Amino acid sequence: MNLLTVAFLAAVALLLGYLLYGALLSRLFRLSGSAKMPAQSMRDDVDYIPTPPKYLLGQHFSAIAAAGPIVGPILAGLMFGWVPAIIWIVVGSIFIGGVHDFGALVASVRHKARSIAEIVREYMSHRSYLLFLAFVWLTIVYVVVAFTDIVANSFVGSQTLENNVTVTGGGIATSSMLYLALPIVMALLMRYAKLGLAAATAIFLPLVGVAIWAGQYIPLDLARILNLTDAQAVKVWDVLLLSYCVIASIVPVWMLLQPRGHLGGYFLYTAIAIGVLGIVFGGKTVEYPAFKGWTSAAGDSLFPMLLITVACGACSGFHALVASGTSSKQLRSELDAKPIAYGAMLLEGLVAVVSLCCLMMLKSDATPLKGAPSPNLIYGFGMCNFLGLVGVPAAFGISFALLAFTTFVYDTLDVSTRLGRYIFQELTGWQGRLGRWVATVITAGVPLFFVTQKTVDAKGNAIPAWKAFWSVFGASNQLLAALTLMALTVWLMRTRRSWWVWLVTGVPAAIMFTTSGWALLGFVRKGFYDAAGNFKAALPSASTLVSLVLLILALVLFVETVIALSKRNAPSPQAN
Repeated sequence: MNLLTVAFLAAVALLLGYLLYGALLSRLFRLSGSAKMPAQSMRDDVDYIPTPPKYLLGQHFSAIAAAGPIVGPILAGLMFGWVPAIIWIVVGSIFIGGVHDFGALVASVRHKARSIAEIVREYMSHRSYLLFLAFVWLTIVYVVVAFTDIVANSFVGSQTLENNVTVTGGGIATSSMLYLALPIVMALLMRYAKLGLAAATAIFLPLVGVAIWAGQYIPLDLARILNLTDAQAVKVWDVLLLSYCVIASIVPVWMLLQPRGHLGGYFLYTAIAIGVLGIVFGGKTVEYPAFKGWTSAAGDSLFPMLLITVACGACSGFHALVASGTSSKQLRSELDAKPIAYGAMLLEGLVAVVSLCCLMMLKSDATPLKGAPSPNLIYGFGMCNFLGLVGVPAAFGISFALLAFTTFVYDTLDVSTRLGRYIFQELTGWQGRLGRWVATVITAGVPLFFVTQKTVDAKGNAIPAWKAFWSVFGASNQLLAALTLMALTVWLMRTRRSWWVWLVTGVPAAIMFTTSGWALLGFVRKGFYDAAGNFKAALPSASTLVSLVLLILALVLFVETVIALSKRNAPSPQAN
């Protein structure tokens, strides 16, 4: 089968979803172009800033995309084959992930750009609000753990391509550091030298290309510089990246978040375009198995593991935190909610499809699949192959792909830390400059504990921290999506009392709650019992204990949701 046929059908389905189901959602949510936005009424030029949709879309898309739509689909494809993965990507993006993101953004802007947790407090109870905040904060910790370690691992070692060209992790690190510096310079010039957005884009986008090219010539190889092993160098990068998160989450959004999101948006659109062009004109055929069975080689069943492994490529609770944490404070008009929230989720679905295509065109004995396959390298090899069609050198091609990969992650890392700071301050009530710093340091410090621990697989072999935490991250992230959809269902039922609410948000909430709760329960069981069903005498891991806490919080919140929905005669807040 031709790769183009599969990708084309998926892209058409996503486009129809945006045009048809997106339009229906806009009517159901009653979007209005005349509604007063929090970005205008509460403007402070730090967090609340009315932002043009083309600028905000890039920032929002960069923040939500992360490594999820690359790592998740490829991992799912490796486990079960590409057919189950692509079906879930398309169906999940249109009917669950897109609804989740759209609803979260609309609900937030109609409640003074407050977080989903605040909406839970208004429509459910104060106890629900505190439980939800605790769940969200723990989920953010897992997001930061998984994505920090993925990036750190891409900054060490080297990869030799099939044409004997070597690409170093240190070179990717250099390109990455240059990429982080460029938006800051761009922001300062725009703010103080009055450089226009168009001119700034024309200047700094090419400089991103220069950063990619220059990286391999001046590699920042910490293993060599500090005389460390690759594993030790990864830990150093973990510390440095989390330190960056602390700083990036404190500075005003105009200084880093907005310009980096703008540049990153173009960069990531380019990555999508390259993938699409490679698929269209590459003449590639599907070589990887379509279906590998209902159980993976590691013994994981397709349900629920498929839904939590693909994660951000189809639905992600983290998106609600971005939508209600930063994007809602910058939305200029309610009408922009459809392209920015629903549209960005379907774009992420397209990224997931392109990522999966990088696996689909590989034969089972291909070089990237030998040993322990790494999703970021499979993506890098695939994009390098696509770029080779237009004569781009292999070293530049894979450097571009891996920087695109880390760009996704950077945007999520500092946004996650910023959101974690907001939530920690909401939980503790600790405001002011000191509270801001303490909340940020704690939010980054807990992931630091996890990433610096030695992690092993079921056989006791040492593995990267992100591999040990990915499944739990996926389950907690999807469970957060379920809780958000439950909160949206309560909000809509209290303000609309319409039958369509059960279909649009209620059914997706039930699907996500069942599958993610099922997965978390399995992780907890594995932590306390061995394969023979015997109780383990050793203390469970921190990951197992956190999974147990998340599961308990989710079950209590489910009960709170049922109680809130049962109060049919309760006075409803003002309908929106």
